[in-house]
Amino acid sequence: MLFKFKSQATADLIMLEPDARKVLQIIGKDASPRGIITTDQIPQAIAALQAAVAAEDERAQAAKAPDLDQDPEDADGQDVKASVGLKQRAVPFIEMLRRSAAEQADVVWGG
Repeated sequence: MLFKFKSQATADLIMLEPDARKVLQIIGKDASPRGIITTDQIPQAIAALQAAVAAEDERAQAAKAPDLDQDPEDADGQDVKASVGLKQRAVPFIEMLRRSAAEQADVVWGG
């Protein structure tokens, strides 16, 4: 399932369900088929997402601490690829929220 976020201030933003659920959970919203983030709620939503991204960045930096016993290749001899983190998913959404706040526009999803 896809979540389509809409605002009068920006183009639509589409997310896969697992990513949208995570973002909505962070900002304290139910991942129901339809919903709204009002202009009054946008500043708190931005702050929550930025805090979650910062926390993930800190965890990633701690995990990158050099480990001399660790091989940078996986069992197949392939380079281990980095996964897509919250930052890559949240930054476009944060930008949508910022633009929506600037133009006093709510963000909705569904229907």
